[in-house]
Amino acid sequence: MIRRWRTAAGRRGGARTALALTAAPVTLLAALLLPASPVAADDGSGYAFAPGARTVAGAAGSAGAEPLEPGTTYRSTLPDRGKLYFRLELAAGTTAYVPVTAVPPADATVSASDGIGVSVEDANGATCGYDGARFGAGLSPRPVTALGRRDTGRTLCKDAGTYYVVVERLASGSRTTTPGSWDLEIAPVTEPGLVRAGATTAPGTWDSASPEPVTGTARRRTAGAGFATARTLGPGVWRTGISPGQTLYYAVPVDWGQQLAATVELGSGGDGHGYVSAALNLSLYNPVRGSVEDVSLGYDGTQKASSPAPLPPVAYANRYAVPGEENAVRFAGAYYLVVHLTGQTADTFGRGPYDVTLRVRVDGTPESGPRYAGSPVPKGVFDPPSDQGGGGLSVPTGGDGTSMRLLAAGGIGTGTALLLVLGVWTLTARRAQIRANAQKPTA
Repeated sequence: MIRRWRTAAGRRGGARTALALTAAPVTLLAALLLPASPVAADDGSGYAFAPGARTVAGAAGSAGAEPLEPGTTYRSTLPDRGKLYFRLELAAGTTAYVPVTAVPPADATVSASDGIGVSVEDANGATCGYDGARFGAGLSPRPVTALGRRDTGRTLCKDAGTYYVVVERLASGSRTTTPGSWDLEIAPVTEPGLVRAGATTAPGTWDSASPEPVTGTARRRTAGAGFATARTLGPGVWRTGISPGQTLYYAVPVDWGQQLAATVELGSGGDGHGYVSAALNLSLYNPVRGSVEDVSLGYDGTQKASSPAPLPPVAYANRYAVPGEENAVRFAGAYYLVVHLTGQTADTFGRGPYDVTLRVRVDGTPESGPRYAGSPVPKGVFDPPSDQGGGGLSVPTGGDGTSMRLLAAGGIGTGTALLLVLGVWTLTARRAQIRANAQKPTA
């Protein structure tokens, strides 16, 4: 099937030292080999905010708006009424993306149409880009992410200057909705222009036939609890557990020219009988946390599966397609698979945990990317993560939301890791003995 485009990161003392050093490799090795622990949210939501994220207060109007720096991750608080304003300074040739993740309390009550709206506006109040995200039919409080953006090359919002990010609640007016503020995570990104402008139309055709799901024995892979702690998945079959009300984050490396496909399955089980509408939700986000696709499945205690619609190969020119899933796969990098099991599942089938299987497929040979006239911020945001899901760890490096991938089990192997640790231990022990000898009194 061919689909055409729609265009538009002393002795006793020595003995004690030796004992401590003997334990060191074990401790360090354990740190290397155990899965990375997500950074726990401090608000009871279960969401792992980026470590070291800066706190910023949103203003009630544009005049008091605090600045946001691309490449830095922020935390803020969104009241249940009114808008928040933040400020961005942008160059003429820079495209800006401002993903905002709203995290309600885990015990909140929400309606399907509750959510957030995010827009970027220029100094004259013109809207450069708007996006909304709602909780949907699962009626479950979960992190939802909307992306405000300013694209270059448009008639509006093309000039250098000051722009404003506006965040607001989308309220249904339902009396059952729990009042109160929600926490926010904001992670602005900028993309430079090209060295040389090319065609401004989307690719003509692409194979949109649904690919066959990946088969084989599933390997266990724990998930992160937020974008900053997302665990990397390569192609294959992956399995984990999920509890009602929990949200799982994975990152799939996808390069230029490659095509991503995924299937999510909720395993059979539970102690009850009945049916839960939109019990499991799978959301796919691109490297700037922009929504690509969103699917859900109902659950009656028997195994269920769902897949997003086929996606085109990742290409710069996809941005010229009509806004939607095709338009969103406009750059290489980490594509996020976010899985949420609605809290209502516990009422009907028990608290679980339930088995979730992800079948991930990445087709195509990596191609050269576009020639940017500069570097995106944060640097490397459009580079696929190097860990292909073989057991590597995600080690956060700071408040910019980036992470260092350490191939402990998958990349360098347990034996090699142990040798490295023993080498460090031996060198440290020799230095400790030299210092101890130097401190002995002379005759």
